[in-house]
Amino acid sequence: MAGNTINVTLKVWRQADKNAKGAFASYNAKSISTDASFLEMIDVVNTGLEKEDKEPIVFDHDCREGICGMCGAVVNGVAHGPQSATTLCQLHMRKFSDGDTIVLEPWRASAFPVIKDLAVDRSSFDRIIEAGGYISVKTGQAPDAHAVVVPKVKSDAAMDAASCIGCGACVAACPNASASLFTAAKITQFAKLPQGDPERRSRVVAMVDQMDHEGFGSCSKHYECEAACPKEIKVENITNMNREYMRTLVTRD
Repeated sequence: MAGNTINVTLKVWRQADKNAKGAFASYNAKSISTDASFLEMIDVVNTGLEKEDKEPIVFDHDCREGICGMCGAVVNGVAHGPQSATTLCQLHMRKFSDGDTIVLEPWRASAFPVIKDLAVDRSSFDRIIEAGGYISVKTGQAPDAHAVVVPKVKSDAAMDAASCIGCGACVAACPNASASLFTAAKITQFAKLPQGDPERRSRVVAMVDQMDHEGFGSCSKHYECEAACPKEIKVENITNMNREYMRTLVTRD
């Protein structure tokens, strides 16, 4: 190692599409700056592959600021890598050592079919959100900030849940490939606020049923989802979702 650079070996899952048989391929990442992000490291490797007329590694990315939720891969068996509360794009190479071998895999879930290599189809998340529908609020002039009183404990809970970026790390980390944490966060962000109350009952049933329809597994409270979440969404949201769901079924006409 010279200066602030390291050399690492990548073992990357390569798969042409969801129906193809995938396999690991090894690549050398040389003279990588320890200040480089993980995705920048892959960029360097891909540049080298393109110079050799080889197909670059396909991976999801967009904002590279930990906001969009696009990036995601399992790094050495851990969703988003070894640093907690961090997206893959915000993981830096200083978390690794010279000579390390880094194993890269896509999210593993039947509801997240592989598009190619590390990129997976997460449109199942979109359909869960779509099933939740809209909130019936009046549009036009914005109401005064104090027009609707919301207790701080509820507004804080709603905002914490709303910080979910839908990256899918919770699914990848769960031994059952459950989407309960994601779905619960999207339900809770509305259920805690008066604006989301009118459709509260129909929303929770529609979203949970859609989650099951997509083929995600059941939650068995392993807490792996909370540990992997880059936004630190709490498992207590799943308890809230289950409570909302059961209350709706019991009181349904």
